[in-house]
Amino acid sequence: MTLLEKDKKYVWHPFTQAQIAPEPIPVVKAEGIWLYAEDDKAYIDANSSWWTTLHGHCHPYIMDKMSQQLKKLDHTIFAGATHPGAVEAAERVVNLLSGNYSKAFFSDNGSTSVEVALKMVYQYWFNKGEQKKRFLAIQGSYHGDTFGAMSVGQRGYFNKPFEHLFFEVDFIPFPTESNIDEVVSLTEELLSTGEFAGFIFEPLVQGAAGMRIYQPEWLNKLVDIAKQHDVLTIADEVMTGFYRTGTVFAMDQIQHQSDIVCLSKGLTGGVMALGMTVTTAQIFEAFLGENMDNAFLHGHSFTANPIACSAICASLDLLEKEETRQKVNKIGEMHRDFCLKVKDHPGFRSAKSIGTILSLEIEVNEDSSYFETDMRTAAYNYFIANELLIRPLGNVIFVNPPYCITEGELEKVYHHILEFVNGKT
Repeated sequence: MTLLEKDKKYVWHPFTQAQIAPEPIPVVKAEGIWLYAEDDKAYIDANSSWWTTLHGHCHPYIMDKMSQQLKKLDHTIFAGATHPGAVEAAERVVNLLSGNYSKAFFSDNGSTSVEVALKMVYQYWFNKGEQKKRFLAIQGSYHGDTFGAMSVGQRGYFNKPFEHLFFEVDFIPFPTESNIDEVVSLTEELLSTGEFAGFIFEPLVQGAAGMRIYQPEWLNKLVDIAKQHDVLTIADEVMTGFYRTGTVFAMDQIQHQSDIVCLSKGLTGGVMALGMTVTTAQIFEAFLGENMDNAFLHGHSFTANPIACSAICASLDLLEKEETRQKVNKIGEMHRDFCLKVKDHPGFRSAKSIGTILSLEIEVNEDSSYFETDMRTAAYNYFIANELLIRPLGNVIFVNPPYCITEGELEKVYHHILEFVNGKT
């Protein structure tokens, strides 16, 4: 049996309709921005393997640090034990965040980092003896695929079979230039009831909704209202963290800090699965007591895995280099220039960028939708044929490359996007 034949026989792929999906790319090697298939074809990983890979695949510095760690400590229980890598990773991330953060709780991925945050918020109010149980989120949100994370995400996209199991959540409209006053007014009306435990949001960019971008000043107003009404805020920086929006974290672009920050994806440079939920001393202290009643009784088998922690520290070393920030700035500059180039093109409904994220909404005959499969399939097949791995979100083509991409390689990505749209129109 070939690799693909065995895959078809034994593997169930995520976010895939197996009956109609094309065969997966049999990736056997990766380096920098390139993914290499079994037949030696190479593809530019223009979406950073689900927005995770910051510095490029198999970066030698990260690989070396992980290899060193593997020879010393592969894994250890994290309840009643600790290790140097976890302490260093927690210290560095806490200090990298702007604000009054104090504690980092490790988990396994983005969904679990959100799940931890939701549980922290609910138990915080429970421990304080206050009946605050409602949650606020933004329409179009995606926070993961565990049940709590699904509950605060957009209803109907991926979640229809499970919605009867969700806890109740209030949603405000996605903020835009035309509705921001209405959104602010509704947020004030809801949160003034005193019934809300928390407000969760993807800061500045909604990922799975089609890389929808909104303004820092709008988010600042919403977070300010939450703080006025003693509502805990959760910034889901799983996708936006580590310079994806041009600043270290998206929340660096607003005046207010959130009470909790969720991290994953680029946390390890995209090399290992790990999540982190960072919060303040105020929240941590609400879980202290003389017995276990107030404790946060949550954990994962691979919490704070030492090898994954070594990847965090290695990635942070690279992020601290001026060279990395220059690369981030150059990608952002090129994205902005491309948006200006195509802003009047009839094939694009919109062209927006923030940091290293480029979002291009393609003109179709109906409203935008994740399930706009005809355009998505045509675009995906075109890009694969031209050595690009780009997975459109419905009729939205997005580019969020590893920071090591060269100007020439990024120009190649732009060229083929334009070629596809010109052929379509």
